[in-house]
Amino acid sequence: MIVRIMGEGQWKLADSHFTELNKLDDELLGEMESGDEAGFRRTLGALLEAVRRLGEPLPDEALEPSELILPAPDATLDEVREMLSDDGLIPG
Repeated sequence: MIVRIMGEGQWKLADSHFTELNKLDDELLGEMESGDEAGFRRTLGALLEAVRRLGEPLPDEALEPSELILPAPDATLDEVREMLSDDGLIPG
């Protein structure tokens, strides 16, 4: 699966990593619902770092269709709320 982090680029991740990413996504969703800004910042950073750590970066000139788009590290709580579905940022 190809994952894009807005403003950074794309990473190719194996489907086997989505269990870890979904746990972080669930945590992020809970923090957003409760308005926990500090927790939101921490968990968003952890989610993006997991993508960077687990994925293989694609070259800048590669323009693959992204199956998942994540917010930039400096995205606000309101900006991320606009990106959410009922499942959070990561479907499933």
